[in-house]
Amino acid sequence: MSRLTGGDPSLLRRINSAVVLHALRGADARTLTDLTRITGLSRPTVEGVVEGLIGTGLVVEAAPEEGEARRQGRPARRFRFRAEAGHLLGIEIGPHRVAALMSGLDGRIIGAGSREVSETASADERLERVRTVVADVLRRTGVARGSLRAVGVGTPGIVEADGTVRLGTALPGWTGLALGERLRRSFRCPVLVENDANAAAVAEQWKGAATDSDDIVFVLAGLSPGAGSLIGGRLHRGFGGAAGEIGALHLLGQGATPETLLSTTDEPLHPLDEQAVAEVFALARKGDARAREAVDRFIQRLVHDVAALVLALDPELVVVGGWAAGLDGVLQPLRDELARFCLRPPRVALSLLGEAAVATGALRLALDHVEEQLFAVEGTVTARR
Repeated sequence: MSRLTGGDPSLLRRINSAVVLHALRGADARTLTDLTRITGLSRPTVEGVVEGLIGTGLVVEAAPEEGEARRQGRPARRFRFRAEAGHLLGIEIGPHRVAALMSGLDGRIIGAGSREVSETASADERLERVRTVVADVLRRTGVARGSLRAVGVGTPGIVEADGTVRLGTALPGWTGLALGERLRRSFRCPVLVENDANAAAVAEQWKGAATDSDDIVFVLAGLSPGAGSLIGGRLHRGFGGAAGEIGALHLLGQGATPETLLSTTDEPLHPLDEQAVAEVFALARKGDARAREAVDRFIQRLVHDVAALVLALDPELVVVGGWAAGLDGVLQPLRDELARFCLRPPRVALSLLGEAAVATGALRLALDHVEEQLFAVEGTVTARR
């Protein structure tokens, strides 16, 4: 028989470090005794790991708890995870605004900012607005740009793994844009670019309406609707990143475009005119007959689009976000129609994150990247092939 040999000592050290670091992230501070009990490691091993983590700047010795210093004898040393050892950004780039969220390494948001942008703005103008928002957030939080460990970005369009937008009809000059490369010039850290509906789906499972579900469809409702899906807790992009592009279903014989369906005149709405959409829904609530017919037509199309995904994926939950999340009359018709069309109707809920969903998901994308790099966390929902 061949002899069994020991494993790679450096791998064992990394595993032990990850175990201890996760234990520290779950509390304000812990003693060596606490860490020994939680991790199952020996006390000498824990002591060595903690000293190593202090050397990396990820852990620091905490001050004694109030009252403990007054007790007779030396208080037990306590240690905490330094969430401030690095920072993360989540950025949304949309047709009408750009927004950014900042957090420490624990994912807790410490800063936010947004600015409006014209739907006709060029790619250069839109990216300049992004840089302005990021600079504002850094200034107001007092965080140095060099402290950023990762930046996540959510944007409309089909996004390739390197951050290039292969197809993006919602924003002028977006198709073919090397968005990841352009943004990396502004940061000295990884920049990860994701489709906006995919980012929002991740956000809803992290902090929104889907925290208890692993199989979900998030619908970013609008005149060009999109969807993001989690299957078994992992983000499903499809082979080329085009999964969930339900806004193109009318090309398969569905008939009129959504902007035509929601029009109360003979002219279709502009695909990016959210104000016109809101006005149609407002008129429908007031009883305007043509507006109600338009809204009914649009909801019927949305239901068909969502039903196609539900029949294919069988999710536990469908979350509706985008501008439709703030409009009456969407949720119940969607439930009723999915019950008619689907073999096993899913639960349906409105987004709990509203307009913050995309930026929140982008922040989670950045956090996943840091966890993979620093904490050896596997199986994150956003990991690419």
